[in-house]
Amino acid sequence: MIGTTLGHYRITSQLGKGGMGEVYVVDDLNLNRKVALKFLPEAFADDPERMARFEREARLLASLNHPNISAIYGLEQAEGKRFHSKAIAGRYHS
Repeated sequence: MIGTTLGHYRITSQLGKGGMGEVYVVDDLNLNRKVALKFLPEAFADDPERMARFEREARLLASLNHPNISAIYGLEQAEGKRFHSKAIAGRYHS
């Protein structure tokens, strides 16, 4: 996925990967900032139960406001892929 564009996001690097998702650093081409996108692993993308959990996670995180929790910008879909867009800090911040 690195180097591709998904909607208005250009994927620049992978930040992490685990059992519950893959996170990428991207350039938000509309707002000229770096954000993170979290995707479900491909193996779970067609599982309605896993997708429902993924969406609940986004809603729960969006309801929280804490300096140690990354702010959720949105639950989005582009080119058939569902993902969270979220704030990113540290060395990746623009």
